[in-house]
Amino acid sequence: MKKFYDMIETPAMLIDEKITLNNIKMMQELSNRKGVALRPHIKTHRMTYFAKLQMEAGASGIACAKIGEAEVMAKAGIEDIFIANEIVGISKYERLKMLNRKIKTLRIGVDNTFQIDQIEKVFNGEKPLEVLIEYEVGEVRSGIISDEDLLFLAKYVNSKKNVVLKGIFSHEGHTYKASSMEICKEKAEEAYRRTVRAAELIRDEGIPLEIVSVGATPSIMNGAYFEGITEFRLGTYIFFDLGQALAINDFSKCSASVLASVISKPTDSRVVIDAGAKALVSQNRTEGICATNGFGYVKDSNNVRLKGLFDEHGIIENKKFSQEISIGDKIEVIPSHICPTVNLYDKVYLINDGYIVKEIPVDCRGKSQ
Repeated sequence: MKKFYDMIETPAMLIDEKITLNNIKMMQELSNRKGVALRPHIKTHRMTYFAKLQMEAGASGIACAKIGEAEVMAKAGIEDIFIANEIVGISKYERLKMLNRKIKTLRIGVDNTFQIDQIEKVFNGEKPLEVLIEYEVGEVRSGIISDEDLLFLAKYVNSKKNVVLKGIFSHEGHTYKASSMEICKEKAEEAYRRTVRAAELIRDEGIPLEIVSVGATPSIMNGAYFEGITEFRLGTYIFFDLGQALAINDFSKCSASVLASVISKPTDSRVVIDAGAKALVSQNRTEGICATNGFGYVKDSNNVRLKGLFDEHGIIENKKFSQEISIGDKIEVIPSHICPTVNLYDKVYLINDGYIVKEIPVDCRGKSQ
């Protein structure tokens, strides 16, 4: 093993091995205590290496966002995959048909009859495709909203021979904008209550429903739960990031950082690094417990944030920090949002006590189709 600061050219993504393993263990144990299955969402790391570690720790399966991710994960030997997203297009269902033949369990998200009709057509004579209905709980994104539409879709799916309704899922992403940890938990538990109620409405129609899947890292870390949930489905907990750390007021769980070099100090307060928008995504949450107030956080600093990003340059405006650092020094930046940041890299460096353990390919990078 070699010291990473000396060996790694910047910008580069680092993953702290010890912290990551502790995060995996922590969330698995939390789920076990609640008596619910844990299905990690691999859109955060997009690496088969970490998906396998999560499965070995006790995960029931994985969640993906895209077919491309699922195909890579299946090739690596993962047999239980839920694509927590709506998929549209005959060519995509042809890919799902092939994937469904290869692995034990494949499920996707649905919220409309157009999808069901395409599945019914493509999967004729095949092993039926299992689906979960997405239920909108406040994020204002995809998902069924009204009880009438929910029951109509559930009955529509139940009338088909090539589609099997297995459950319902929701995502309480709107809780990121909660003004406090307590309100985050309250909003999440209301979202869970609504999701469980939606499942009960379907069951009351005589339609069996096995899975009630929810999840977002801040709400579950802040203790949110509701009786009737069968599965936690969340991703960021493996690495955390600036927004997620602020949501629980704890930076000790941040295991991913971008290593960058100081390349310029044009004024007595401005520090320029070689990590811009192509190395750190230009997402800046502006409100709530996940508000980042910048585009990254300098690790182990006194609250030093990146003020701005150009394509190839990151900008820090902090006179005291500028006095403490020199051109050529390397710093670690905790990203504002880790999920899209990982997708900027071909590989990450696994680090332990300041040494490089191994290089890990981001083998789902770009697999967004």
